[in-house]
Amino acid sequence: MTILPEIRECVARAIEEDIGAGDRTTELCVPESARAEGKFFARQNLIVAGLELLPLIYEARGGVEWLEIRMHTGDRAAKGDCLAEVWGPARTLLTCERVALNFLQRLCGVATLASKYAGAVADTRCRVLDTRKTTPGLRRLEKFAAAAGGVVNHRMGLFDAILIKNNHIVAAGGVRRAVERVRNVPFPVEVEVRTRFELDEALACGASRLLLDNLTPAEAREWIQHIAGRAKVELSGGITLDNVRDYAETGADFVSVGAITHSAAAVDLNFRLKLL
Repeated sequence: MTILPEIRECVARAIEEDIGAGDRTTELCVPESARAEGKFFARQNLIVAGLELLPLIYEARGGVEWLEIRMHTGDRAAKGDCLAEVWGPARTLLTCERVALNFLQRLCGVATLASKYAGAVADTRCRVLDTRKTTPGLRRLEKFAAAAGGVVNHRMGLFDAILIKNNHIVAAGGVRRAVERVRNVPFPVEVEVRTRFELDEALACGASRLLLDNLTPAEAREWIQHIAGRAKVELSGGITLDNVRDYAETGADFVSVGAITHSAAAVDLNFRLKLL
């Protein structure tokens, strides 16, 4: 993970949100001189993501004496595995515990769900994409976690690709007018089509990538046969772990799944502290 300024800011906001003016309980109960060892354990099978944030979290509270990251992003951890170990002031370890766990549980959760989707389409020509349906302020981290789970990052935001969706088509006055307005732009261009008429119009305009939304696998297969390789095809809408394989086997190049980020459950992690 590249630690960009926005990631540092995200961590700083999380620390301010949780700690604010100070950790009242720890400051009153724990001697300032106390030193401790803490270990992060997986309490379920999971895909690792986000351990790179631990140094940022501890540095923001004065640092620790020693930190060992035992697993890497993308690794498979089994229940009971130790992900990381830290030594330092007991107050620091306690004060940072929840912020660290919140990040790790969320990011490992996204990576773990992404891995299930990636595994479900294994040995097909189709790749799974994530979407922009992310937690506000956490997009880069969640997309990093999705990639760790084996799916492909779609556009990061509205600024790095052109995706002409149904409401853009309505506002532009039709598929042809929308496509004509984006000719020769230095960005990837994709067009969502809802009807066979729009499909044929997009192909006639030279669209090289199409988004087919809310089709059944049987319908998607029929449309893809009609496209006959004239454009790359992405499928979206109603795609779940139960049916993603069916969609992948239609001949689509991609399936996009918003659930990877908007519905990933936090994994179960545990932080165990021992005085030194």
